[in-house]
Amino acid sequence: MSRRKTIRQILEQRFGDVEACADLENPFLAQIAGRGSRRHYQNRSIDVSLLNTLCAVALSAPSKSDLQQRDIILLQDRAQRKKITDLFTPEEWFAKAPALLVVCGNNRRQRQIAETSGKSFANDHLDAFFNATVDAGIVLSNLVNAAEAVGLGCCPISILRNYSEQISDILKLPDYVFPVAGLALGWPLKETEISPRLSLSTTIHVNEFDDHNVIAEISDYDQRRENQQPYTKQRAIERFGQSAKYGWSEDKARQYATPQRTTFGQFIKDKKFILE
Repeated sequence: MSRRKTIRQILEQRFGDVEACADLENPFLAQIAGRGSRRHYQNRSIDVSLLNTLCAVALSAPSKSDLQQRDIILLQDRAQRKKITDLFTPEEWFAKAPALLVVCGNNRRQRQIAETSGKSFANDHLDAFFNATVDAGIVLSNLVNAAEAVGLGCCPISILRNYSEQISDILKLPDYVFPVAGLALGWPLKETEISPRLSLSTTIHVNEFDDHNVIAEISDYDQRRENQQPYTKQRAIERFGQSAKYGWSEDKARQYATPQRTTFGQFIKDKKFILE
C-alpha cells in the first residue's frame, strides 16, 4: 500500500514552491488541499437525511453581520429537476448526478424584516447584492467541504447562470432572490487528479498588492501545468486556430474573448437590485 501524501507534498503538487508553508499532519486540511471536482458518479442514491445534514453544516458558515442571506434548494422532484437539466444539452454531465441542488443569494428576507418592523431599508445599493452573493459563495464552499468529508464527490455548476431567468422561473424565485450556482453530488466513480494552481507568490501578497512579475509567473505556471496536467483539447479552434503551445493563460484568454452571460446584469436589475 502506498504511503498517504503529506500536506506539503499535496501543496507542492498544487502550487509548486511551498517552502513558506508549515508541514502539518492534519487529515482535514489534507483533504481540502487535495480535493478535485468529480463529475462521474456511481449509480447509487444519497439519503435525503444526509443531504439535509450536509446543507445544515454548510449553512453553519460565516455570514455577513449574521444576516444569513443565502438559501439552498434541493431538487428532489424528478419532474422539477428535469425542467432544469432540459435547459442544457443531454450530454451535460450533471444531468445524471444522483443529487442536484441550487445555492441562492437571498436579500429578500432582510427587506421583509424591515417592512414588518416598520423600518426603512436604507441600504438599497450594490452592497445589498454583493453581501448576498458572498454569503451564498461561502455556503457553497462549505457545502463542498461537508460533502467530501463524508466521501461524496461533487462539482459546482456555474453554467446555471447562463439560464438565470429560466431557472428563476422554474424555482419560483421572487425579487431579491437569485441563483448563484448549482452543485452536483454523488458517490465518486473514480479518483480525480490534483489540478495545479497559480503559484503562491502570484496570489499571496504581503502588506500590499504586488503583481509586477505576474506575466513571467503565469508563463512559469503554464509550463508547470503542461508538465503535470496538459490540456487535452483547445477552446474555440474554429475562431483562434490550433496553437502549438496551449496552456492555462491561452485557454482563459480564449474563454473570455467570447461574450458570456451578457444579460445577467439586467436579470439582477429585474430582481429589483440597484447596482450602484
